[in-house]
Amino acid sequence: MTALEDGWDGMGWDWSDHADVRRRLDGGADPERWSGGRPLHRAAWAGSAEVVAELAGRVADVDALEGGVTALWVAVLDGKTENARALAAAGADPWRVSLGGWSPGRLSLAGPTPELFAVPAGVGLSPGERAAAEEGRRLVAALGEFPYDGFGLACVAGIDTAEAVRRLGAEPVPDDVMGEFLDDPYGYDMDESLRLVGVTTVPGGCVVTQPWGYAPQMRGVLAPLSAGTFCYGLYANPKSGNQGGIARDGAVEAGDLHPGGGPDEDDGPEEVLNSYLYRYRAVAYAYAFAGLRPTDARSALGPPDVWVELPDRDHRHP
Repeated sequence: MTALEDGWDGMGWDWSDHADVRRRLDGGADPERWSGGRPLHRAAWAGSAEVVAELAGRVADVDALEGGVTALWVAVLDGKTENARALAAAGADPWRVSLGGWSPGRLSLAGPTPELFAVPAGVGLSPGERAAAEEGRRLVAALGEFPYDGFGLACVAGIDTAEAVRRLGAEPVPDDVMGEFLDDPYGYDMDESLRLVGVTTVPGGCVVTQPWGYAPQMRGVLAPLSAGTFCYGLYANPKSGNQGGIARDGAVEAGDLHPGGGPDEDDGPEEVLNSYLYRYRAVAYAYAFAGLRPTDARSALGPPDVWVELPDRDHRHP
């Protein structure tokens, strides 16, 4: 069914105009279908509470599923508190179990608004989940907000700067050489600039960074760094978004991941919680995956403990 047929022709990203949505609905727009999905799910994260309430009053089932989740789950996951309240007021069930065994209500207990819903007796977070939520808030605050398009990093568990440099076979770069490069990193040949990375020790491990490129996420960098441990690589691709990869014990075991995005239908409880805690926080997600506990953003923003040059070889492969 096309947008013309379902009455939502011209609707874009913004679903906050209540008058427009009500006009469309009164004119025959289908409250159950929009562009292959459900209007209520769309409005749950891209609309206003008034639009959510309007749609919720017109659908057959306020807890209907799209992608395995309800509209209330979408609102909670995306931090749209007022939309979540509107859905609950319309009869949506906060305690309906969804991805990874989490319900929207229990997930909200790990977020900034644990008072969002009245909590039934016996429902709550485990000590481990509570600790993860507290660490998530601390980590996000410690790293803060910063632009990172074109930025690459690898968060490595359990090793320090010296060991990371040894595993990479890298050599320190003299301060004067590095200073000249940093004046205009994009003015250099890519083959040269990709070989320069920063390395910094943080509580729990170390971080390899490259503000101008993707080298820390290359397989030939992640694999040696992960020997006997594990790491998470991230490249904030300006064209296609955040790209993640996991390496464990010398081998890259997962790639083409999307840190900072929502959970997938087959994710387990821990992954769903982390996807919620670090929604739109890809850098913090990478740190958390490796169990790193920085107290500030220096390991990401610099200056690093040391700038080094990787060996002259193809690091795209282990």
